[in-house]
Amino acid sequence: MQAEPCPPAAEIRLLKQPLQAQSREGEAPGYAKRLATTAFGLPSLPRWCLWIEPVPDPADRWSVRWRRAVDTALSRWRQQVPVVLVDQPERAQIRILRQRPPRRRTDTGWRASNGRSVLRLAELNRAGQRRREPLVELLISPELRAQALEATALHELGHAFGLWGHSDDSLDALAVHQGADPVLTPSDRDRQTLSWVRTQPNRFGPITGQ
Repeated sequence: MQAEPCPPAAEIRLLKQPLQAQSREGEAPGYAKRLATTAFGLPSLPRWCLWIEPVPDPADRWSVRWRRAVDTALSRWRQQVPVVLVDQPERAQIRILRQRPPRRRTDTGWRASNGRSVLRLAELNRAGQRRREPLVELLISPELRAQALEATALHELGHAFGLWGHSDDSLDALAVHQGADPVLTPSDRDRQTLSWVRTQPNRFGPITGQ
C-alpha cells in the first residue's frame, strides 16, 4: 500500500529565527544571490502539500473570483513544482488564506499590502516520522482587481516555494515593484532561480541520527 503523501502534522515545535542572509561564492542563476536562507539551508521541499481556504457555501462571486485567481497562479508554478492539494490545513506545509494582510509598520509609517507570506520552521511528527519542515502561511487579499489578484497570488506562491527574496527586474514575478502590466506567469529568471533552489542540499525532511 502506498504511503499517504500528506499525513496530518502533530507534536509541532516551532523553531526560531527562520530567515537569514546567505553568503555564497561562485555563480548562481537569476536572482539567487538575493535570496535569504535558513540555518538548515534554503527552505525547499521535493513536494509540497498545499491547502487553499475553501469558497463559502453558498458561494459569492468575490470568493469564486479569488479562488479562480489562486488556482490559475498555482497552475503556473505547478509546471515546475510538485504540489498535492489537501482538504485539511493540518496536512499542509503551505496554507493560503482569503484575507487582507494587516498593515505593517515601516520607517516611513504604516504600509498596506495586497499579499503577505509568513515562513515558520518546525519540527513535527507526520505518520510517526519526525520531520523538519518549512511551514508557510499566505494571506492574499480578495479586494483586488482580477489581474492584480492573480499577480499577487503568483508572487506570494513564489515565496512559499522557496524564493525568499526579491528580484530587481520588474518583469519577474518576484520583482519588488512590477511594471505597468501585472506579471501573470513566472519569467525565465523566476524559473531558473527556483530550479536552482530546488537542487540545493538542505536539512528539511525526515530527521535522522538523533
